[in-house]
Amino acid sequence: MANTGVIRQQGQNPALPPERVPLRTWIGVLASMLGAFMAVLDIQITNASLQDIQASLGATLEEGSWISTAYLVAEIVVIPLTGWLSRVFSLQRYLLVNTALFIFFSICCGWAWDLNSMIFFRALQGFSGGVLIPTAMTVVLTTLPQSKQSVGLAAFGFSAVFAPSIGPTLGGWLTENFGWEYNFYINVIPGVLMLTGVWYGIKQEKPQINLLKQGDWWGIIAMAIGLGSIQVVLEEGSRKDWFGSALIVRLTVIAVIFLAIFFFIELTRKQPFINLRLLSRRNFGLASIVNVSLGVGLYGSIYILPLYLAQIQKYNALQIGEVLIWAGIPQLFIIPLIPKLMQRIDVRFMVAFGVTLFSISAFMNSGMTNETGLDQLRWSQFVRAMGQPLIMVPLSSIATAGLSPKEAGSASGLFNMMRNLGGSIGIASLATLLANREQFHSNRLGDGVSLYNPETQQRIDQMTQYFVSRGADLSTAQNQAIASISNLVRREAFVMAFNDCFYFIGIALLLSGIAILFLKKVKPSGGAVAH
Repeated sequence: MANTGVIRQQGQNPALPPERVPLRTWIGVLASMLGAFMAVLDIQITNASLQDIQASLGATLEEGSWISTAYLVAEIVVIPLTGWLSRVFSLQRYLLVNTALFIFFSICCGWAWDLNSMIFFRALQGFSGGVLIPTAMTVVLTTLPQSKQSVGLAAFGFSAVFAPSIGPTLGGWLTENFGWEYNFYINVIPGVLMLTGVWYGIKQEKPQINLLKQGDWWGIIAMAIGLGSIQVVLEEGSRKDWFGSALIVRLTVIAVIFLAIFFFIELTRKQPFINLRLLSRRNFGLASIVNVSLGVGLYGSIYILPLYLAQIQKYNALQIGEVLIWAGIPQLFIIPLIPKLMQRIDVRFMVAFGVTLFSISAFMNSGMTNETGLDQLRWSQFVRAMGQPLIMVPLSSIATAGLSPKEAGSASGLFNMMRNLGGSIGIASLATLLANREQFHSNRLGDGVSLYNPETQQRIDQMTQYFVSRGADLSTAQNQAIASISNLVRREAFVMAFNDCFYFIGIALLLSGIAILFLKKVKPSGGAVAH
């Protein structure tokens, strides 16, 4: 592995106690965490600004959705490749080049002149940004001794769960005060800091270019086509009426075929580029299932709550951010405590308690009314903020316990891909569920608000008189009254559908608790065996 030299160096330096980590190494670890934070932040940061970006580029709502889809497709394709490529080019060089590219393509996104250029640059930003997420976890597993890995994983957990919580808030604030372009320009300063930290803190190793000759190219091609296709299906399926769209049908067939080829190649090849056999290990496989569920809850709730606030409460981006920040800021105080808690409490219990809190927060949101706003949602967001760190950090420790540094690249790639895939599955499921349940509730409410119902007729007469008093003629006033009743029915149907979506998130999280029951107990430090 590219960083085994760092491990040897720590073990051979007589001036340092075996478990002490030099400041230079911590700088490298923190720099890599900054990269993961930026990459995860960029998944969500444009959500609050999509309307402004679409208007500026002359794109429709459906066309504008590809701004997010392009980034996610590129990211999920490159994440599994990162472990192998970091060995080919050396971890330090691979991180430095991709950080520089991430900064450059972020600037290009801000300079985009039309939709096509934006999608192109956004995809390239995703390719370079996707590298920064798993390499941060790899740095922890290969440069820190076992006793310190819980601290590194806590920092990684911070980037994974805090960045999505503040992404829409930060994006909305930047758009309101400076313009949507600054959603991308904001990456420049932390990107330069990361370049400096990685160059100084991560030891340069000799590249293993010879690995390219024995590269698993058919497996890589099959994975890229399969994962890319399934990501587009998940992102665009609800917008295109799923299998009512010829494009979605074709991409689904392509995804099934190429993912099957990918699994066959990786499970039968002696030297695969990513070790899928890790999934057969009890703790890693079960932790990956929980991680998929975490992705459903993490990205699903960040998708559905702003939608409710914008559609029902008519909140702007800044007001939505004021709600979401309650799931972000408390984590700043909770995550630093996690490593100490992991030393005192069985990490399996921590994950179970975290999942329970996260699901409770979803169930708290499943009883919303059309008057539910910041004051009511603040508490459910706070409960969610308490639960998320208790899942992410201990779960990473459980998944990576007992792995060798050689397996760290594959493990971090697979583990992070699972969470992102869970997020895509969650958002796709929730978008479809919202549409279907809104139609269901509209039909049920419509049956009760029939024009032949005496109470409905009385309400229409009252509203007709109101509109007449405002200057409308009788016919127009009656039409306005009926339209108002229809809008009320539709609003209530949407509120009930949003409640169903949160109920779905809560159930999905609780079901993942079944996997937690079968996890084996591990040492609280977890992580790869570094000595």
